[in-house]
Amino acid sequence: MNRITSFGLLLAVAAVIGGGSFYLGRHTAPAGQAAAVAPSAAASAGERRILYWHDPMVPGQRFDKPGKSPFMDMELEPVYADEQGGDTGVKISPQVQQNLGIRTVAVRRAEMSSSFDAVGAVQFDERLNVAVQTRVAAYVERLAVRATMERVVKGQALATVYAPEWLGPLNELVALKRSGASPELIAAARDRTRTLSIPAELVRQAEDSGVAQARYTLPAPVSGVVAELGVREGMAVSPGMTLFRIAGLEKVWAVADVPEAQAVRLVRGQKVSAVLQADPGQTFTGTLQEILPQVSASTRTLQARFEVDNRGGRLVPGMLLRLQVSGPSSLRLVVPAEAVIRTGTRAVAVVRGPEGRFEPREIKLGADLGDTLEVSQGLSEGEQVVASGQFLVDSEARLRSVLGSLEARP
Repeated sequence: MNRITSFGLLLAVAAVIGGGSFYLGRHTAPAGQAAAVAPSAAASAGERRILYWHDPMVPGQRFDKPGKSPFMDMELEPVYADEQGGDTGVKISPQVQQNLGIRTVAVRRAEMSSSFDAVGAVQFDERLNVAVQTRVAAYVERLAVRATMERVVKGQALATVYAPEWLGPLNELVALKRSGASPELIAAARDRTRTLSIPAELVRQAEDSGVAQARYTLPAPVSGVVAELGVREGMAVSPGMTLFRIAGLEKVWAVADVPEAQAVRLVRGQKVSAVLQADPGQTFTGTLQEILPQVSASTRTLQARFEVDNRGGRLVPGMLLRLQVSGPSSLRLVVPAEAVIRTGTRAVAVVRGPEGRFEPREIKLGADLGDTLEVSQGLSEGEQVVASGQFLVDSEARLRSVLGSLEARP
Protein backbone atom coordinates (compact mmCIF):
# COMPACT_ATOMS: atom_id res chain seq x y z
CA MET A 1 0.00 0.00 0.00
CA ASN A 2 2.84 2.38 0.82
CA ARG A 3 4.51 1.65 -2.52
CA ILE A 4 1.27 2.26 -4.42
CA THR A 5 0.81 5.56 -2.60
CA SER A 6 4.38 6.65 -3.32
CA PHE A 7 4.05 5.81 -7.01
CA GLY A 8 0.84 7.83 -7.24
CA LEU A 9 2.52 10.82 -5.68
CA LEU A 10 5.36 10.62 -8.23
CA LEU A 11 2.89 10.59 -11.12
CA ALA A 12 1.10 13.63 -9.74
CA VAL A 13 4.32 15.58 -9.33
CA ALA A 14 5.35 14.72 -12.93
CA ALA A 15 2.03 15.89 -14.26
CA VAL A 16 2.27 19.15 -12.40
CA ILE A 17 5.82 19.75 -13.63
CA GLY A 18 4.91 18.90 -17.27
CA GLY A 19 1.85 21.12 -17.28
CA GLY A 20 3.79 23.96 -15.73
CA SER A 21 6.56 23.64 -18.28
CA PHE A 22 4.05 23.59 -21.12
CA TYR A 23 2.34 26.66 -19.70
CA LEU A 24 5.57 28.52 -19.21
CA GLY A 25 6.84 27.64 -22.67
CA ARG A 26 3.60 28.65 -24.26
CA HIS A 27 3.63 32.04 -22.62
CA THR A 28 7.38 32.83 -22.73
CA ALA A 29 8.17 31.69 -26.30
CA PRO A 30 7.00 34.90 -28.01
CA ALA A 31 9.02 36.96 -25.63
CA GLY A 32 12.12 34.87 -26.35
CA GLN A 33 11.58 35.13 -30.05
CA ALA A 34 11.22 38.89 -29.73
CA ALA A 35 14.48 38.99 -27.81
CA ALA A 36 16.16 37.00 -30.53
CA VAL A 37 14.72 39.14 -33.28
CA ALA A 38 15.45 42.44 -31.51
CA PRO A 39 19.24 42.50 -32.22
CA SER A 40 18.62 41.74 -35.89
CA ALA A 41 16.04 44.47 -36.14
CA ALA A 42 18.32 46.86 -34.32
CA ALA A 43 21.19 46.00 -36.66
CA SER A 44 18.94 46.56 -39.65
CA ALA A 45 17.75 49.84 -38.22
CA GLY A 46 21.35 51.01 -37.44
CA GLU A 47 22.95 49.96 -40.76
CA ARG A 48 24.51 52.93 -42.68
CA ARG A 49 23.94 53.04 -46.42
CA ILE A 50 27.15 53.42 -48.47
CA LEU A 51 26.81 55.71 -51.47
CA TYR A 52 30.29 55.20 -52.96
CA TRP A 53 33.98 54.81 -52.12
CA HIS A 54 36.59 57.51 -52.65
CA ASP A 55 40.14 58.59 -51.96
CA PRO A 56 39.85 61.55 -49.55
CA MET A 57 42.98 63.09 -51.08
CA VAL A 58 41.22 63.19 -54.48
CA PRO A 59 37.65 64.07 -53.56
CA GLY A 60 36.38 64.33 -57.11
CA GLN A 61 36.93 60.65 -57.99
CA ARG A 62 34.23 58.11 -57.02
CA PHE A 63 34.36 54.31 -57.11
CA ASP A 64 31.58 51.70 -57.00
CA LYS A 65 33.43 49.20 -54.83
CA PRO A 66 36.18 49.15 -52.20
CA GLY A 67 39.82 48.51 -52.95
CA LYS A 68 43.21 50.17 -53.25
CA SER A 69 43.35 53.81 -54.25
CA PRO A 70 44.96 54.33 -57.68
CA PHE A 71 46.38 57.62 -56.42
CA MET A 72 47.96 56.71 -53.07
CA ASP A 73 49.00 53.60 -51.20
CA MET A 74 45.88 53.41 -49.06
CA GLU A 75 42.45 51.81 -49.02
CA LEU A 76 39.45 53.60 -50.46
CA GLU A 77 37.06 54.92 -47.82
CA PRO A 78 33.26 54.69 -47.94
CA VAL A 79 31.00 57.71 -48.06
CA TYR A 80 27.72 57.16 -46.23
CA ALA A 81 24.35 58.65 -47.02
CA ASP A 82 24.21 60.41 -43.67
CA GLU A 83 27.49 62.21 -44.44
CA GLN A 84 26.15 64.10 -47.45
CA GLY A 85 25.15 67.06 -45.37
CA GLY A 86 28.72 68.35 -45.59
CA ASP A 87 29.87 66.73 -42.34
CA THR A 88 33.24 65.57 -43.71
CA GLY A 89 36.81 65.86 -42.53
CA VAL A 90 38.17 65.37 -39.05
CA LYS A 91 37.04 67.29 -36.02
CA ILE A 92 39.56 68.52 -33.45
CA SER A 93 38.56 70.15 -30.21
CA PRO A 94 39.72 73.73 -29.57
CA GLN A 95 41.82 72.56 -26.63
CA VAL A 96 43.71 70.07 -28.79
CA GLN A 97 44.17 72.69 -31.51
CA GLN A 98 45.70 75.04 -28.99
CA ASN A 99 47.96 72.36 -27.54
CA LEU A 100 49.20 71.36 -30.99
CA GLY A 101 49.76 74.94 -32.10
CA ILE A 102 47.51 74.63 -35.13
CA ARG A 103 47.26 78.07 -36.70
CA THR A 104 44.97 79.07 -39.55
CA VAL A 105 45.06 82.03 -41.91
CA ALA A 106 42.48 83.42 -44.29
CA VAL A 107 42.78 83.09 -48.05
CA ARG A 108 42.99 86.65 -49.33
CA ARG A 109 43.40 88.73 -52.42
CA ALA A 110 46.51 90.85 -52.58
CA GLU A 111 47.95 93.24 -55.11
CA MET A 112 51.07 91.59 -56.35
CA SER A 113 53.69 92.98 -58.69
CA SER A 114 55.69 90.90 -61.10
CA SER A 115 58.77 93.02 -60.37
CA PHE A 116 61.88 91.25 -59.13
CA ASP A 117 65.50 92.00 -58.31
CA ALA A 118 68.60 90.58 -59.98
CA VAL A 119 72.33 91.20 -60.11
CA GLY A 120 73.90 91.96 -63.47
CA ALA A 121 77.50 92.20 -64.63
CA VAL A 122 78.44 95.11 -66.89
CA GLN A 123 79.71 94.24 -70.37
CA PHE A 124 80.52 96.19 -73.52
CA ASP A 125 77.60 96.74 -75.86
CA GLU A 126 78.96 94.83 -78.83
CA ARG A 127 76.73 96.78 -81.21
CA LEU A 128 78.81 99.89 -80.50
CA ASN A 129 82.14 98.25 -81.42
CA VAL A 130 83.99 99.93 -84.31
CA ALA A 131 86.95 98.44 -86.20
CA VAL A 132 89.74 100.70 -87.54
CA GLN A 133 91.42 99.24 -90.64
CA THR A 134 93.54 100.19 -93.67
CA ARG A 135 92.59 98.91 -97.07
CA VAL A 136 96.10 99.13 -98.57
CA ALA A 137 99.53 97.84 -97.67
CA ALA A 138 101.17 100.34 -95.31
CA TYR A 139 103.58 100.84 -92.43
CA VAL A 140 102.83 102.13 -88.95
CA GLU A 141 105.28 105.01 -88.48
CA ARG A 142 103.95 106.26 -85.17
CA LEU A 143 101.56 104.80 -82.63
CA ALA A 144 99.63 107.27 -80.46
CA VAL A 145 97.66 104.66 -78.43
CA ARG A 146 99.90 101.93 -77.09
CA ALA A 147 97.71 99.85 -74.73
CA THR A 148 94.27 98.35 -74.62
CA MET A 149 91.50 99.76 -72.43
CA GLU A 150 92.78 103.32 -73.01
CA ARG A 151 89.99 105.83 -73.31
CA VAL A 152 89.82 107.76 -76.58
CA VAL A 153 87.51 110.47 -77.86
CA LYS A 154 86.14 110.88 -81.34
CA GLY A 155 88.75 112.46 -83.67
CA GLN A 156 91.72 111.65 -81.45
CA ALA A 157 94.87 110.47 -83.30
CA LEU A 158 95.44 106.73 -83.04
CA ALA A 159 98.44 106.15 -85.37
CA THR A 160 100.31 107.56 -88.35
CA VAL A 161 100.62 105.23 -91.33
CA TYR A 162 102.64 105.50 -94.55
CA ALA A 163 101.15 103.94 -97.70
CA PRO A 164 103.51 104.04 -100.73
CA GLU A 165 100.72 102.79 -103.02
CA TRP A 166 98.88 106.09 -102.59
CA LEU A 167 101.69 108.15 -104.19
CA GLY A 168 101.03 107.06 -107.78
CA PRO A 169 97.32 107.95 -107.97
CA LEU A 170 97.84 111.22 -106.06
CA ASN A 171 100.74 112.32 -108.32
CA GLU A 172 98.63 111.52 -111.38
CA LEU A 173 95.81 113.72 -110.05
CA VAL A 174 98.24 116.56 -109.31
CA ALA A 175 99.73 116.31 -112.83
CA LEU A 176 96.33 116.42 -114.48
CA LYS A 177 95.42 119.49 -112.46
CA ARG A 178 98.65 121.24 -113.44
CA SER A 179 98.30 120.40 -117.14
CA GLY A 180 94.77 121.77 -117.33
CA ALA A 181 93.25 118.46 -118.30
CA SER A 182 89.56 118.18 -119.01
CA PRO A 183 87.16 117.88 -116.06
CA GLU A 184 86.28 114.35 -117.17
CA LEU A 185 89.88 113.16 -116.78
CA ILE A 186 90.26 114.87 -113.40
CA ALA A 187 86.98 113.29 -112.20
CA ALA A 188 88.22 109.88 -113.33
CA ALA A 189 91.45 110.37 -111.37
CA ARG A 190 89.45 111.25 -108.25
CA ASP A 191 87.36 108.12 -108.67
CA ARG A 192 90.54 106.05 -108.79
CA THR A 193 91.70 107.52 -105.46
CA ARG A 194 88.39 106.56 -103.89
CA THR A 195 88.73 103.03 -105.25
CA LEU A 196 92.10 102.70 -103.53
CA SER A 197 90.57 104.01 -100.25
CA ILE A 198 92.79 107.07 -100.18
CA PRO A 199 91.37 109.40 -97.52
CA ALA A 200 89.49 112.39 -98.95
CA GLU A 201 91.59 114.66 -96.77
CA LEU A 202 94.81 113.58 -98.54
CA VAL A 203 93.20 114.03 -101.96
CA ARG A 204 92.11 117.57 -101.07
CA GLN A 205 95.57 118.44 -99.71
CA ALA A 206 97.23 117.16 -102.88
CA GLU A 207 94.93 119.23 -105.11
CA ASP A 208 95.35 122.38 -103.02
CA SER A 209 99.13 122.20 -102.44
CA GLY A 210 100.16 120.39 -105.62
CA VAL A 211 102.23 117.92 -103.56
CA ALA A 212 101.25 114.23 -103.08
CA GLN A 213 101.37 113.02 -99.50
CA ALA A 214 101.23 109.33 -98.51
CA ARG A 215 101.36 109.77 -94.73
CA TYR A 216 98.04 109.77 -92.95
CA THR A 217 96.99 110.05 -89.29
CA LEU A 218 94.21 107.61 -88.38
CA PRO A 219 91.58 109.33 -86.17
CA ALA A 220 89.28 107.61 -83.66
CA PRO A 221 85.88 107.27 -85.37
CA VAL A 222 83.97 107.15 -82.05
CA SER A 223 84.57 107.80 -78.37
CA GLY A 224 85.16 104.83 -76.10
CA VAL A 225 87.97 102.54 -75.01
CA VAL A 226 90.45 100.59 -77.09
CA ALA A 227 89.23 97.02 -76.62
CA GLU A 228 91.70 95.52 -79.11
CA LEU A 229 95.12 96.70 -80.30
CA GLY A 230 96.34 94.78 -83.32
CA VAL A 231 99.55 96.66 -84.29
CA ARG A 232 102.80 97.99 -82.88
CA GLU A 233 104.98 100.84 -84.04
CA GLY A 234 106.99 99.97 -87.17
CA MET A 235 104.78 97.06 -88.21
CA ALA A 236 103.70 96.49 -91.78
CA VAL A 237 99.95 96.13 -92.24
CA SER A 238 98.05 94.44 -95.03
CA PRO A 239 94.70 95.37 -96.57
CA GLY A 240 91.75 94.43 -94.32
CA MET A 241 93.85 94.08 -91.19
CA THR A 242 92.20 95.42 -87.99
CA LEU A 243 94.49 97.91 -86.29
CA PHE A 244 92.16 98.95 -83.47
CA ARG A 245 88.78 97.93 -82.13
CA ILE A 246 87.05 100.65 -80.14
CA ALA A 247 84.16 99.83 -77.82
CA GLY A 248 81.64 102.59 -77.23
CA LEU A 249 80.58 103.44 -73.69
CA GLU A 250 77.45 105.53 -74.31
CA LYS A 251 75.47 102.39 -73.50
CA VAL A 252 76.55 99.16 -71.83
CA TRP A 253 75.00 95.76 -71.26
CA ALA A 254 74.07 94.40 -67.85
CA VAL A 255 73.80 90.62 -68.14
CA ALA A 256 71.84 88.97 -65.30
CA ASP A 257 70.92 85.38 -64.50
CA VAL A 258 67.14 85.20 -64.18
CA PRO A 259 65.31 82.16 -62.71
CA GLU A 260 63.41 80.18 -65.26
CA ALA A 261 60.07 80.80 -63.49
CA GLN A 262 60.55 84.58 -63.67
CA ALA A 263 62.06 84.72 -67.16
CA VAL A 264 58.77 83.61 -68.74
CA ARG A 265 57.19 86.89 -67.56
CA LEU A 266 59.85 89.10 -69.16
CA VAL A 267 59.12 90.99 -72.38
CA ARG A 268 61.45 92.96 -74.59
CA GLY A 269 61.42 96.66 -73.81
CA GLN A 270 60.63 96.16 -70.12
CA LYS A 271 62.05 98.99 -68.01
CA VAL A 272 64.75 98.43 -65.40
CA SER A 273 66.34 100.63 -62.76
CA ALA A 274 69.92 99.86 -61.76
CA VAL A 275 72.03 100.76 -58.73
CA LEU A 276 75.79 100.43 -58.63
CA GLN A 277 76.70 97.69 -56.18
CA ALA A 278 79.77 99.55 -54.93
CA ASP A 279 77.99 102.91 -54.63
CA PRO A 280 74.20 102.79 -54.09
CA GLY A 281 74.06 106.53 -54.67
CA GLN A 282 74.68 106.06 -58.40
CA THR A 283 71.53 105.05 -60.26
CA PHE A 284 70.95 104.21 -63.91
CA THR A 285 68.02 103.35 -66.18
CA GLY A 286 67.72 100.81 -68.93
CA THR A 287 65.52 98.42 -70.89
CA LEU A 288 65.43 94.69 -71.53
CA GLN A 289 66.96 94.01 -74.93
CA GLU A 290 67.23 90.24 -75.17
CA ILE A 291 66.66 86.98 -73.32
CA LEU A 292 69.37 84.63 -74.48
CA PRO A 293 67.85 81.35 -75.74
CA GLN A 294 69.82 79.05 -73.45
CA VAL A 295 69.00 77.62 -70.01
CA SER A 296 71.75 76.70 -67.55
CA ALA A 297 71.30 73.02 -66.66
CA SER A 298 72.90 73.48 -63.23
CA THR A 299 71.13 76.63 -62.03
CA ARG A 300 67.96 76.56 -64.21
CA THR A 301 68.43 80.21 -65.12
CA LEU A 302 68.43 82.21 -68.32
CA GLN A 303 70.60 85.17 -69.13
CA ALA A 304 68.80 88.44 -69.72
CA ARG A 305 70.61 91.28 -71.45
CA PHE A 306 69.66 94.79 -70.32
CA GLU A 307 70.78 97.96 -72.10
CA VAL A 308 71.81 100.58 -69.52
CA ASP A 309 72.38 104.25 -70.26
CA ASN A 310 76.02 105.21 -69.56
CA ARG A 311 76.43 108.65 -71.06
CA GLY A 312 78.60 109.76 -68.17
CA GLY A 313 80.98 106.84 -68.72
CA ARG A 314 80.78 105.77 -65.07
CA LEU A 315 80.17 102.12 -65.85
CA VAL A 316 82.95 99.87 -67.09
CA PRO A 317 82.96 96.14 -67.80
CA GLY A 318 83.11 93.94 -64.73
CA MET A 319 81.11 96.21 -62.42
CA LEU A 320 78.05 94.77 -60.67
CA LEU A 321 74.62 96.36 -60.81
CA ARG A 322 71.57 95.62 -58.67
CA LEU A 323 68.70 95.56 -61.13
CA GLN A 324 65.04 96.04 -60.27
CA VAL A 325 62.91 94.83 -63.14
CA SER A 326 59.51 96.49 -63.10
CA GLY A 327 56.35 94.61 -64.04
CA PRO A 328 52.57 95.12 -63.97
CA SER A 329 50.58 94.71 -60.74
CA SER A 330 47.39 92.69 -60.36
CA LEU A 331 45.05 91.34 -57.66
CA ARG A 332 45.72 87.66 -56.97
CA LEU A 333 44.30 85.05 -54.61
CA VAL A 334 47.20 84.08 -52.34
CA VAL A 335 48.02 81.90 -49.35
CA PRO A 336 51.22 81.66 -47.30
CA ALA A 337 53.73 79.25 -48.77
CA GLU A 338 53.83 77.35 -45.46
CA ALA A 339 50.12 76.51 -45.83
CA VAL A 340 50.67 74.36 -48.92
CA ILE A 341 51.66 70.70 -48.76
CA ARG A 342 53.45 69.58 -51.90
CA THR A 343 53.28 65.88 -52.73
CA GLY A 344 55.41 66.03 -55.84
CA THR A 345 52.62 66.00 -58.40
CA ARG A 346 49.89 67.81 -56.49
CA ALA A 347 49.47 70.63 -53.99
CA VAL A 348 47.15 70.23 -51.00
CA ALA A 349 45.86 72.72 -48.44
CA VAL A 350 44.07 71.77 -45.21
CA VAL A 351 40.87 73.82 -45.01
CA ARG A 352 39.09 74.54 -41.76
CA GLY A 353 35.35 74.07 -42.07
CA PRO A 354 32.48 74.69 -39.67
CA GLU A 355 32.50 73.24 -36.15
CA GLY A 356 36.27 72.86 -36.12
CA ARG A 357 36.46 70.27 -38.89
CA PHE A 358 39.53 70.01 -41.13
CA GLU A 359 39.69 68.48 -44.56
CA PRO A 360 42.46 68.32 -47.18
CA ARG A 361 41.72 69.93 -50.51
CA GLU A 362 43.68 69.69 -53.71
CA ILE A 363 44.56 73.10 -55.16
CA LYS A 364 46.30 74.42 -58.23
CA LEU A 365 49.07 76.95 -57.80
CA GLY A 366 50.00 79.89 -59.97
CA ALA A 367 53.00 82.14 -59.62
CA ASP A 368 55.56 81.69 -56.86
CA LEU A 369 55.72 85.05 -55.09
CA GLY A 370 58.28 84.15 -52.44
CA ASP A 371 56.60 83.92 -49.05
CA THR A 372 53.19 83.64 -50.69
CA LEU A 373 51.81 81.48 -53.47
CA GLU A 374 49.12 82.32 -55.97
CA VAL A 375 46.14 79.94 -55.94
CA SER A 376 44.43 79.60 -59.29
CA GLN A 377 41.93 76.88 -58.35
CA GLY A 378 40.58 75.07 -55.29
CA LEU A 379 40.15 77.85 -52.72
CA SER A 380 37.90 80.85 -52.27
CA GLU A 381 38.59 84.19 -50.69
CA GLY A 382 37.94 84.18 -46.95
CA GLU A 383 38.38 80.44 -46.37
CA GLN A 384 40.63 79.42 -43.48
CA VAL A 385 43.62 77.18 -44.22
CA VAL A 386 46.07 75.61 -41.80
CA ALA A 387 49.37 77.48 -41.78
CA SER A 388 51.16 75.42 -39.11
CA GLY A 389 50.77 71.86 -37.88
CA GLN A 390 50.66 70.28 -41.33
CA PHE A 391 52.77 67.40 -40.06
CA LEU A 392 49.45 65.98 -38.77
CA VAL A 393 47.77 66.25 -42.14
CA ASP A 394 50.48 65.64 -44.75
CA SER A 395 48.42 62.72 -46.04
CA GLU A 396 44.87 61.53 -45.65
CA ALA A 397 46.06 58.38 -43.92
CA ARG A 398 47.71 60.43 -41.20
CA LEU A 399 44.71 62.73 -41.11
CA ARG A 400 42.39 59.81 -40.42
CA SER A 401 44.65 57.95 -38.02
CA VAL A 402 46.34 60.74 -36.05
CA LEU A 403 43.73 63.47 -36.04
CA GLY A 404 40.98 60.91 -35.65
CA SER A 405 42.51 59.77 -32.38
CA LEU A 406 42.62 63.36 -31.17
CA GLU A 407 38.94 64.04 -31.94
CA ALA A 408 37.15 65.51 -28.96
CA ARG A 409 35.11 63.01 -26.97
CA PRO A 410 31.64 64.04 -25.71
